[in-house]
Amino acid sequence: MRSHLSYDKIGYWSEIKLEIVRKYAKAYSLILNAEPRLTHVYIDAFAGAGMHVAKSTGKFVPGSPLNALEVLPPFKEYHFIDLEGAKIKSLRELASARDNVHLYHGDCNEILLNTVFPGVKWEDYRRALCLLDPYGLHLNWEVIEKAGEMGSIEIFLNFPIADMNRNVLRRDPGNVDPGQIARMNAYWGDDSWRKAAYTTTRNLFDLEEKESNDTVAKAFQVRLREAGGFAYVPDPMPMRNSTGATVYYLFFASQKPVAQKIVSDIFGKYRNRGVV
Repeated sequence: MRSHLSYDKIGYWSEIKLEIVRKYAKAYSLILNAEPRLTHVYIDAFAGAGMHVAKSTGKFVPGSPLNALEVLPPFKEYHFIDLEGAKIKSLRELASARDNVHLYHGDCNEILLNTVFPGVKWEDYRRALCLLDPYGLHLNWEVIEKAGEMGSIEIFLNFPIADMNRNVLRRDPGNVDPGQIARMNAYWGDDSWRKAAYTTTRNLFDLEEKESNDTVAKAFQVRLREAGGFAYVPDPMPMRNSTGATVYYLFFASQKPVAQKIVSDIFGKYRNRGVV
């Protein structure tokens, strides 16, 4: 490993997330590979360096790009995006032997809409599994909406409730930084999150009371179906930190009932895991 690159340190639930995505990617590739007319691809919009460091052991843990590259039967193509040049360089070295790996250095919101998604059109018999796993509110709703509209793309999505709470939802709504409001609007797609996130009652300080994390996530689940155009959105997985607090939810969205069943079964195996 190169000493000049700082690898992300991940906790127990991040390792669980990698395992969930890996298990579904294997099932997805097996099913799509049986359809000779179809070309199926894997997309990772926040790919990282390809490796992480486990907080619990200090050992290296393969990231989602490496997990995807090891799936059998293999995907026909891989598209990895990251904003940091050093991480793209690391991925290039790790995947140097694969001529079907495409790397992109830049903003995934632009690259997905303008370059990657146009290459997985339904009418071209191309399908995609796309991982949208930002660290916070760094994803635009247009990307989610486009994936739902195309019908050819299934997504795993990080719903960053901790970032939302810290910078927007648990603050006095009248004093939230306009830049943070813009980030929230960009992720949610509009300002309808305000109605979803607050009760109609006010507290002793005459401020709006925030709804529970689960209520906010439930509202976004409905939004993925009704505004995002995904037919099947199973209940998301709450992903926690070492104290048991939910830091984000892992959503899955698809147009296929069989996909929902597979993911719901996988989620069910981990949903009640204890905190480590």
